[in-house]
Amino acid sequence: MNFIFVSPNFPQTYWNFCDRLHADGVTVLGIGDEPYDSLHAELKRSLSDYYKVDSLSDYDQVFRAVAFFSFKYGKIDWIESNNEAWLENDARIRKDFNITTGVDTDAIAPFKSKAVQKIYYAKGKVPTARQHKVSGIEAAREFISVAGYPVFVKPEVGVGAAASYKISDEEGLVRFFDTKPPVPYVMEEFVTGDIYSYDAIVDSKGKPLFESATKFPPSMADIANNGWDCCYYVLKTIPAQLRKYGRATLKAFGVKSRFVHLEFFRLTVDKPGLGKKGDFVGLETNMRPAGGFTPDMMDYAHATDVYKIWADMVAFDARTLPEIPEDDHFCVHYGRRDGKAYVHGHDEVMAKYGPRMAMQCRIPDVLSNDLGNIMYMIHAYSLKEVEEFEAWMGES
Repeated sequence: MNFIFVSPNFPQTYWNFCDRLHADGVTVLGIGDEPYDSLHAELKRSLSDYYKVDSLSDYDQVFRAVAFFSFKYGKIDWIESNNEAWLENDARIRKDFNITTGVDTDAIAPFKSKAVQKIYYAKGKVPTARQHKVSGIEAAREFISVAGYPVFVKPEVGVGAAASYKISDEEGLVRFFDTKPPVPYVMEEFVTGDIYSYDAIVDSKGKPLFESATKFPPSMADIANNGWDCCYYVLKTIPAQLRKYGRATLKAFGVKSRFVHLEFFRLTVDKPGLGKKGDFVGLETNMRPAGGFTPDMMDYAHATDVYKIWADMVAFDARTLPEIPEDDHFCVHYGRRDGKAYVHGHDEVMAKYGPRMAMQCRIPDVLSNDLGNIMYMIHAYSLKEVEEFEAWMGES
């Protein structure tokens, strides 16, 4: 099997996907924008070949790279980046080279557009907030006259929270339209709740081979826009309604042969038309793994290897690792900010939590807006321990 992995060097942990594919006997071919000599040694060992392009956004360069590999190695069986930024290019390449192991351009819209996604949530009977596709300010005012303030605006396509805003009044609405970036936006009724994700690796028949759940802060937009610390964690078990809605979303979207990250609100107050406090509400779909180091957090929380489960899905369309019973433990990420004076410094953190430290490192700058600058990841065995760790780390 010939597998092209686009951007195998970023995020930095993605070498694990290539490593597990290689271990499964797959010929792994990389296309990236970094010189070969700068790649991690583990990644180099996993790749049979590597083609450097100046920019992964330049479709013609990526096309030429795929054509070169096709000429040299024969039929390309898979191409994947597992990265939001390149989903459309991945789909276009599949169509141009008749690669049938993933979505092509004819089916990519619901994977990218937050407006189109609403249709599929409705198909799966998953409740979602009312939405307006932003055009002009008068149309926005009309939507707000029904939905009421506050509302939330975000790019129709894209990932991350930096360009997303809560609008609470007319002044904020005018300011948004005066400063809005020149990209399509959607506006939704504001939902008060915590953010959870349902994460899954799905086989070619749409069956989940692995499932997990993660709890995020109530507003990643506030984290990014205000430069706050970022704490989130992978749960021990998946709440029953979240699992139900996650699986319904997979079916409605026709997800196959992918690692996906589906986001939901869990209401913290009753919301007429959506649900009661504690109910889940669909937020948005991301047809790629969760960002940052979250896949590694899943490994630690569930005592498994999601990179291998994904690679086995590709190579064998099956899970070869044994399923670990749920109710193992939590894995917690805490991201601190540069320039902030904390009561407990690095040495004290390591002295207190070192025996439980799963991972500790500096977060790449491109991810730091959302996740912080310095990451501490620990094992926790109760929700109380999660909350104590978050409070202690944040003292300043």
